[in-house]
Amino acid sequence: MSSHGFHVHGPHDHALEHAAQGHGGDHGSDASTNKIAMFTAVIATVGALFSYMGGATQANAGLFKNDAAIKKTEASNQWNYFQSKSTKQSLAELARDLAPDDRKAVYQAKIERYETEKNAIKVEADKLEAQATEFDAKSDVQMHQHHRWAQATTALQVSIALAAIALLTKKKWLEYGMFGIAGLGVAVGGMAFFHI
Repeated sequence: MSSHGFHVHGPHDHALEHAAQGHGGDHGSDASTNKIAMFTAVIATVGALFSYMGGATQANAGLFKNDAAIKKTEASNQWNYFQSKSTKQSLAELARDLAPDDRKAVYQAKIERYETEKNAIKVEADKLEAQATEFDAKSDVQMHQHHRWAQATTALQVSIALAAIALLTKKKWLEYGMFGIAGLGVAVGGMAFFHI
């Protein structure tokens, strides 16, 4: 404010003049703020990718588990069919043993047919059980990978939270913690990527 040669500066005017002359603010703080902001943007992007991969592997695990359940049901159906053939074979054996000699050949032919049918059914049931076991194993692998992606995403989210606190408090140790936890998150994400 100026009146008859007398000029009074307000605090804001002084800060603006100081900044215009190249003396304004803590330049290290501005650089640190920019570094943390850029870091947060990069880590948030990486975290979004990790989160997507975590969701995808969880969905895959569910699909594989569903396929395993279907194959187990199909195998169970085959074993039930096998059991019905075994029961028929047992009844044919009993009938053969009780039948007159001229009828024994008819029952023996049935027994042999049931034995052949049972063997084919057993092969199919065993194949279905093996497929169910394979789908279960694939599901387990996907769930393990999902947990790794989730751990990595969580570490990156904690790192972003530390970045916000570091910006507010200007504490250097929080900045170091932010970088450390982000590094841990990226390392765990690498483990997920390489199926470790």
